[in-house]
Amino acid sequence: MKTSARNQFPGIVNAVQIGAVNAEVHVGLAGGANIVATITKESVDTLGIEVGKAVIALVKAPQIILVTDFGGYRVSARNQLPGTITQVKPGAVNTEVDIELVGGEAVAASITNDSAETLGLRKGLAVTAIFKAGSVILAVAA
Repeated sequence: MKTSARNQFPGIVNAVQIGAVNAEVHVGLAGGANIVATITKESVDTLGIEVGKAVIALVKAPQIILVTDFGGYRVSARNQLPGTITQVKPGAVNTEVDIELVGGEAVAASITNDSAETLGLRKGLAVTAIFKAGSVILAVAA
C-alpha cells in the first residue's frame, strides 16, 4: 500500500464497540501499545473489521501533538504513546520530529518551528505523541 500518511501502524483488532453511528476499534501493536480508532459502523461492515483481524492504522504527521510535560493535567485524546525523540529536522516553517515508542514502533510528527523551540525538543528527550481516535484511518488487505 502506498499512502502519504507517515505513520503506519500494523496491528491486530482486539476490541470493537459498536455505537449508534460510529464504532470504536482498538488495535494492538506488536510492541504492546494500543491505538483507538473511531470509524463509522458502515466502515466496520465494509472493511470486515472484527476481533483478530489484521489492520493498518494510519495517522498523518500533522495530526500528532507532542507533550513533554502534562503539568498534572489529563487530556481527552485516547491515543497517548510515550517515546523518545530520535531526530529533530527543522524546515522553513515546520519541524519534523521522529519518535521511537516504548514498544519499538516509530512515530513522525510535524509541528511548527515555534512549537519545537518552545518545547525544547532534542534527540533523547522523552515525549508523548497524542492524537484523537477520529484522526485514525484503518486499512485492511483487499
